Amino acid sequence: MAAMLSVRDLHVSYGAIKAVRGISFGIDEGEIVTLIGANGAGKSTTLNTVAGLIKAESGSIEFRGEDIAGVKAHNVLKRGLALCPEGRRVFTHMSVAENLEMGGYTRSDEENRETLAQVFDHFPRLKERREQQAGTLSGGEQQMLAMGRALMSRPTLLMLDEPSMGLAPVLVEEIFAIVKQLNEAGTTILLVEQNANMALTVADRAYVLETGTIKKSGTGAELLVDDDVRKAYLGG
Repeated sequence: MAAMLSVRDLHVSYGAIKAVRGISFGIDEGEIVTLIGANGAGKSTTLNTVAGLIKAESGSIEFRGEDIAGVKAHNVLKRGLALCPEGRRVFTHMSVAENLEMGGYTRSDEENRETLAQVFDHFPRLKERREQQAGTLSGGEQQMLAMGRALMSRPTLLMLDEPSMGLAPVLVEEIFAIVKQLNEAGTTILLVEQNANMALTVADRAYVLETGTIKKSGTGAELLVDDDVRKAYLGG
C-alpha cells in the first residue's frame, strides 16, 4: 500500500543556508509520525514546505499519490492536509467561534456546522468560551483553539508544529491526550515536537533530524530506548 504522504530527497534553502538536505520519509494512513531534533534541525521547515508555505529547492512531495510540491498552501489545504503552526497564531482580537470559522473557509456552511460540533466534542473548553476573545485565553486554550481551527478543514492528515511549546506539564499531558484521541478518531498526524519523550511515547514511528538530515529512524518505542537518542534528547 502506498504511503499517504511520501517525501523524497527534499532540499530546502533560505538563500545560501541549507535548511533541509535531502530528507526522505513517509506516513501511512492512521499513523502518528514524529520528527524530533534540536532547534534549527529543519523540522518546522519540513512541515511548512509540505504545507505549501515554503517552496522546495528540489525533491518530491506526494500526498495520496499526487505530487504537491509547489502547490499553493490553500490548495494543499483543500486536498486534506492541514497545518497547526508553531506559536498558535490565533487571531487574538476575534472570538473563539470566529477563529474556528476561519479554519473552515474551504468548506460549506452545512459542513462547518457539523465539523464545529465535532471540534467542540474534542475541546469542550472551547465551547464554553466560544464568545470569548481569543487573546484572553490561556496558552493551553489557545493551543486547543489552533488545533481546532486546523480541524475545521476536515483534514485527513494533520501536521502539528510544537503543540506543547510553553505549556505547563499538566497541559502538555492534556494536549497529547487530545492528539491520541484525534488519531484514534481517524486523523493521521505528523508531529514536530521538542518534548521528545512525549512525542516518542505517542508516535508509531519517528525520525531524528540533525542539521537538515535524518540521522535515525524507527518506531517510537525503539527510539525511546536508543542510547544516542536518550543522551541527546531525553536527558539520559
